[in-house]
Amino acid sequence: MKIKFKRLNHVQICIPNNAEQKAREFYCGILGLEEIDKPAALKANGGFWLLMNDIQIHIGTENMQENVDCQSKRHPAFEVEDLDKVKKYLLEQGVKIKEEQKIPGFKRFSLFDYWHNRMELMQRVS
Repeated sequence: MKIKFKRLNHVQICIPNNAEQKAREFYCGILGLEEIDKPAALKANGGFWLLMNDIQIHIGTENMQENVDCQSKRHPAFEVEDLDKVKKYLLEQGVKIKEEQKIPGFKRFSLFDYWHNRMELMQRVS
């Protein structure tokens, strides 16, 4: 049987317990994402949900150390418009950026939130 996937529903990103306000400053303030209602049954777990176009970003909380730099390859990747302008803005906001290896057809880089969650931003080039 071949599974017929329809679309990406959400991406889960984790932050330390009780860091929601700082995360809102980053994700809603700096990145400009919209917070959406989280189901009442899940609110007691902490965290909050965001909307990026039609993709949900779930910010979950867990026991973790804030200052541990994770070297994992795990990450979501998002295509954006005007990547160079986005990069300039993020650098002005003090967001940590990592240049990624060049691949045909795309410009790209990664950004990191305060807890070292990595997100790749990409733009198609001809």
